[in-house]
Amino acid sequence: MTDFKHPELLLLLLPLIGLLAGLASIQRGRRFSAAPVPSQFPARETLRSRLFRHVPFWTRAAALLLLALALARPQKAAKGEVPPAEGIDIMLTLDTSYSMAAEDFAPFNRLEAAKTAASNFVKKRQNDRIGVTVFGGNALLSCPLTLDYQSVLELLDAAYLNMTRADGTAVGDAIITAVNHLKDSKAKSKVIVLLTDGRSNVGLVTDLPLAARTAAAHDIKIYTIGTAGKGPARISTGNPMQPVVTIDEDLDEPTLREIAGLTGGEFYRAKNYAELEKIYSRIDSLEKTKFDVKTYTSYTDLYLWFLAPALALLALLYVLERTYFRTVP
Repeated sequence: MTDFKHPELLLLLLPLIGLLAGLASIQRGRRFSAAPVPSQFPARETLRSRLFRHVPFWTRAAALLLLALALARPQKAAKGEVPPAEGIDIMLTLDTSYSMAAEDFAPFNRLEAAKTAASNFVKKRQNDRIGVTVFGGNALLSCPLTLDYQSVLELLDAAYLNMTRADGTAVGDAIITAVNHLKDSKAKSKVIVLLTDGRSNVGLVTDLPLAARTAAAHDIKIYTIGTAGKGPARISTGNPMQPVVTIDEDLDEPTLREIAGLTGGEFYRAKNYAELEKIYSRIDSLEKTKFDVKTYTSYTDLYLWFLAPALALLALLYVLERTYFRTVP
């Protein structure tokens, strides 16, 4: 949007143009009075004489118009929003144990479904730091808390089965690892989204309620997501001798529900991909911080776009009046 800082100066155009027209009329009268008595055969008007009669006036008029516009300080206004200083810190904690290869989340296996739903969740966030912890037989930080969502998405996409290179499911270690990266945060809200399809059976931290209380002591809320269909599930092995193996349902729903309850979070059970997407959408709607949007307006001066051509026109006219228009036939 373009505006003028001093629009009242545009009123200068009226007297300036009027004055210029009066001077042009006086000058033209002087030329006629000084002209010799025409002969019986008046001279033919040339292109040069026609230019001499019109160019000076219209050049000065255009220059004065541009100068008046420059004095009025045209400016381009751009509005924007100031991002909030604080948001929510969220640690996505993802099970990558071998059982996450189960194919009961068509068209994905459990891990790919979890990665896709988590990526869609990340894309909906604004002004919140997000990190990623992965776990299997132990836990490790895959991505520290960051506002660089593209990096989060890339690291989620890079997660693969058994990436911790340790068999089993260490839910307690995963919680404590996520807590260690959230506990010193100054965010208004701190959240762990813990997704698993099994039960904790290895790791240094075996007391899961104690791990949950540790999170609660640091004001960290845990949302637990059980990702497993009902009954046995199939896993493709890639081995032609035994292309498919079957695993039994082993989700420890009571413990996951207890962990969430101890921290003020919630437990969800996803039996297919559509339910998993709804769960992440539910968490997204629950963990929103309302901010007062602050707007600002920045201005860019445009007067040089008018001043420069005005000076160029006046300089051109100065040269023409002392060269090409010096004498007119």
